[in-house]
Amino acid sequence: MRVVVAGATGRIGSRAVAGLRDHGVEVVPVSRGEGVDVTTGRGLDQALRAAEVVVDVTDAPSRDPEAGTEFFTAATGNLLKAATAAGVEHYVALSVVAADRIGSGYFRAKAAQEELVRHSTVPYSLVRATPFHESVEAAATAGNRTDGVHVPPLLLRPVSTDDVAAALAHVAVGLPLFGVLEAAGPEELRLEEASSELLTTLGRPGPVIADARASFFGALLEERALLPGPNAHCGHHTFTQWLRSR
Repeated sequence: MRVVVAGATGRIGSRAVAGLRDHGVEVVPVSRGEGVDVTTGRGLDQALRAAEVVVDVTDAPSRDPEAGTEFFTAATGNLLKAATAAGVEHYVALSVVAADRIGSGYFRAKAAQEELVRHSTVPYSLVRATPFHESVEAAATAGNRTDGVHVPPLLLRPVSTDDVAAALAHVAVGLPLFGVLEAAGPEELRLEEASSELLTTLGRPGPVIADARASFFGALLEERALLPGPNAHCGHHTFTQWLRSR
């Protein structure tokens, strides 16, 4: 099996490459460092030649919804065009839980990407991940105020990048789902409590305030908006384990 991984040098992509090689498949990494540019299409036709599967873990350089939508429209559009021309049998795209339910912020950009994948002629699978462990740190950093750290009052099942990469590899070597697999962490946490644990571990303890006016990646969310459904694939690595490994 020949699998092309687009976004192969990123946090998820590098782990997906390793996981797929552990499955004994031939992996073709695609990145600008390999001379391929997904936003322009340069080098894609050659990279996808004889490929059976494409794993799309590309990500927008900005969480701005307009910039993100522009990126995914170009990058995923070019990848799907090249995949169609190459006769690819399975297109696997990484998305986020609730992309189909939240019409603002980064989620809007991911929804646009999902629509491109669904409406292509290439058989597909979507892997929607809950927020990464690193997303807790991003939220805490973005929420820093004079009176403490403000984060939205959210329930999360944060997931490790290793567990997401493993889920992607597992889906990639299987038959197309023509649907969605959700990948989530093994525990449900409150964002403010996880943020407090993070800051204490980093040696920066202080007040963490659950603030309904605070956004999460540009979106104002209800408490349970980012929880996966009951059939989500459950990872193994906890948030505390991630903190200890930093």
